[in-house]
This record gives sequence, structure tokens and C-alpha cells, in this order.
Amino acid sequence: MKSSEDAPPRYWIGVVSRSHVLLGVEGGFAQLGHGKEAPLRRLSRGDRLVYYSPREQHPDGAPLQAFTALGRVEDDEVFQVELSSSFRPWRRRVRYERVRELRAADVLDELDVVPDPRRWGSVVRRGLVEIRRDDFDRIAGRMLSGASAEA
Repeated sequence: MKSSEDAPPRYWIGVVSRSHVLLGVEGGFAQLGHGKEAPLRRLSRGDRLVYYSPREQHPDGAPLQAFTALGRVEDDEVFQVELSSSFRPWRRRVRYERVRELRAADVLDELDVVPDPRRWGSVVRRGLVEIRRDDFDRIAGRMLSGASAEA
């Protein structure tokens, strides 16, 4: 049986508000679907994850529509944390890279995962979308370009 270390990486877009993305970047974790376990179980060690943030904050923050973070899944463990007696979200460890945000409108026309940029919302409404490496590389290249100079 092959381990996730032997499998080629997969590439993903996770949909999360910017304020929640920044908490994950600071803490070195990914959290998707308001803390649901199932989407995180789709990820494997070595997979690459880029976050798209439709809003600055959930649920009623200002519209943002930007790619906000980029990272690599670090292990195969999905773990749960207790933030309150009624909220115990699931998480994955992710190592994030220093990037600059990228407006989605600046790259949507170039992505295979987006057959019609006017219908971008229908692509990302699922919360976690697997994409081709070419699409990931287009997004990542622009986010990494000039990031260290801006940080």
C-alpha cells in the first residue's frame, strides 16, 4: 500500500474569509467548512493549498475576492481543538509561505478550473476544490512574485 509520502501532491483551493485565513497562517493550521472534518480528510501530506477569500470576515465582512494564503500540508493527521464548549473545529497542520494577496479577477481568465469567469462563484461555493497543477502554479507564481519585498 502506498503512503501519502509516495503519492504525487494534489492541489486545492480552500474557501475561507481572510480573517480566518490569517488565524490559520499565524497558527500553522488549515480549517475548512467552519471546522468540518470531512474536507480536511481529503488532503494528504505534501498537498498544496491556496486560500480564496470571498470576504474579509465571515459572514458579513466587506467583499474581498482574493487569494490570500498559500501552503503545504505537513502531515496526515486531522486533529480537533476545543475553542469553546460548543465549538470544536477540526484542523490540519500547514506550512505557509510568505505571499502577497492576489485579486481573483487578475487570474480567473487563465485558470482551467474556471470555464466562465462570470460563474466563478459556482466553482468555489463547495468550499474545497481540487485544481490542476497548472492552475495552482499560475496562482502561486503571482502570489510569490515580489512577496518578500512587500513583507
